[in-house]
Amino acid sequence: MNGKTVRVATDVGGTFTDLVYFESDSITGEQTIRTAKVDTTAPNFADGVLNVIRKANVDLDTVDFLAHGTTVVINALTERRGVKTALITTQGFRDVLEIARANRPDYFNLKWVKPAPFVPRYLRREVAGRLGTSGQEREPLDLSQLPEILEAFRADKVQAIAICLLHAYANPAHEQALLREVRRLWPTVSVVASHQITREWREYERSSTTALCAYIQPIAARYLDDLADGLREGGYKAPLYIMQSNCGVDSVEHARETPITMVESGPASGFWAAAELGKLIDEPNILGLDIGGTTAKCALIRNGQVSIKTDYWIERNRINAGYPIMVPVVDLVEIGNGGGSIAWVDDFDKLHVGPLSAGAVPGPAAYGNGGTMITTTDANLVLGRINPDYFCGGSIVADLPAVTRGLNDLGQRLQLPTDEVARGIVRLANDNMVNALKLVSLSRGHDPRELTLMAFGGGGAMHAVALAQELGVEKVIVPRSASVFSAWGMTLSDLRRDLFINRFVDTTQDGSLAQTQQFLDELTGRAREQFVTEAIHPQQVELQVLCKLRYQNQEHSVEVPLNPLESLHTDWAAIEQRFHDLYEQHYTYRLQAPLEIIGFHIVAVGQIDKLTPHALPITGRRVSEACKGQRLVDYAQEGIHEASLYDYSLLEPLMTFFGPAIVEDAGTTVVVHPGNRVHVDRLGNLHIMIHG
Repeated sequence: MNGKTVRVATDVGGTFTDLVYFESDSITGEQTIRTAKVDTTAPNFADGVLNVIRKANVDLDTVDFLAHGTTVVINALTERRGVKTALITTQGFRDVLEIARANRPDYFNLKWVKPAPFVPRYLRREVAGRLGTSGQEREPLDLSQLPEILEAFRADKVQAIAICLLHAYANPAHEQALLREVRRLWPTVSVVASHQITREWREYERSSTTALCAYIQPIAARYLDDLADGLREGGYKAPLYIMQSNCGVDSVEHARETPITMVESGPASGFWAAAELGKLIDEPNILGLDIGGTTAKCALIRNGQVSIKTDYWIERNRINAGYPIMVPVVDLVEIGNGGGSIAWVDDFDKLHVGPLSAGAVPGPAAYGNGGTMITTTDANLVLGRINPDYFCGGSIVADLPAVTRGLNDLGQRLQLPTDEVARGIVRLANDNMVNALKLVSLSRGHDPRELTLMAFGGGGAMHAVALAQELGVEKVIVPRSASVFSAWGMTLSDLRRDLFINRFVDTTQDGSLAQTQQFLDELTGRAREQFVTEAIHPQQVELQVLCKLRYQNQEHSVEVPLNPLESLHTDWAAIEQRFHDLYEQHYTYRLQAPLEIIGFHIVAVGQIDKLTPHALPITGRRVSEACKGQRLVDYAQEGIHEASLYDYSLLEPLMTFFGPAIVEDAGTTVVVHPGNRVHVDRLGNLHIMIHG
């Protein structure tokens, strides 16, 4: 009997495409983990996935589970590579996308221009019919003009249609009727309705989400079809799962229907991996940091849980209002600072780092692909933190003359020596990342000194200790598979669906809590049933219920988790107390005011077989045998030190050593500062104590 189980995960990033191969033998207890990394092949991302599978020598015929995370959705949105999209909405609401919100960020800029909607006005049409806020019909739906509307869309070469009718979150009946009729009259057009994506109120956010989903749906469908076909041709027979932005995987069929749920699939899996690893090593409170080639992302993990929200915006910054996407997304902050972020000088001779990236091609100047712009990676190379003889795991010969030329150009502009320019680039990148880490910790009422910083991605370990020192964090953890950590997280993921639904309840009214509990019971029952079609037994489904509460007449709410078997009408006092505590943590005060329920967040997790990493063997190797030598390393503010160099692959559990040191792996470099103590845990992760 064959007891082997093979799980594979692939993650398409802006610069690299990663793979993790995880094989476990239930009979012998042996585990095999392999990783691989290739350049991302934009715009044909599926090619990169198939390339990395070939590079890792994966026999697809033996794979039991394959999960995939991708940047194809976010890239299609930010690069405007979607299809020509139209919108059908309720009469009188044609201009919701244009009006947007009054959240103008650059308020005093008289020349500020509102971002253009993804659907222009001539492609936005209305139908008569009206629902009330509770979902009751006030005016019947009139579809008599629909044939004429669709004929106009055909003439304008529309490829996708978004449907968003007023109050469809409360009652989708009108949207469902309109959706059926569009499909009957135009079977080949791509069409999506708001109720398929979200059941929350706020008309602009729902309209924007639906329009963006329709805009990228044909692109994503083609990509997923190409990927699935390529895998089948390669011999893959098991189900294909797609990583979602809510830290769970979903079937490729479901992801194909509403691809907007994949908008942050890659980053989500990394933070899910951080939470799962934290549970394995007893570190429940983590400040997660993912530094890739293009961006740096950070998120807070409290009590082993990743926060999920639907208040997500793309392209939002200090001068751009951005576009809302109302789907479950891990609560993260993302900035344009990665290993490939370009250093540049403005018209006032001021140095900046990012947000533009050199990508994989041409990449940093050191790649030798013709890139002339200096990046964070080039600066770390010059400072001795990256080994020029082991650049990208030895797969690339570092082009040091190109780096020198680029730094000289910056130095002449800034009138500074090249080593000072390199230090300045690293310090600016670190300052940007520190500010992002503060946004997910201090700005939300959490003291970073009480957290552990877990750094991953190709560049996470390069900067982690410097960031921890700035924030007062006492411990940094670098996972053993840090460079492919997002892909690793997918091998530990379950099927997950997040259901957000609005229901307004005045908790002071008699009987309101009992009626609401009955509604909640029906809701959780439906959440369990949705996995039946995917062969997930009800006993394999776990539910978590969060109640969205606010003080009476306030605008926004706080999610309060309900304990198992807890009831709204019998345990209300305890739930109310938890709300007050959470509200005070977020906003520093509490009120003596009645509470209102505005809805629920149901997390339904369908458990599938997962592989738990085993402890690494201890051979008795001494830590000195893992030492490759010494090298002078510039630690910027801490000066230049002779650092010991360690081969990560030779480090074993229980080994301990001290900084200054550099730990080299094929996909990442760990910079250990002077005075740090490093301990290797049973799974091979590095625990770096900042103060020894």
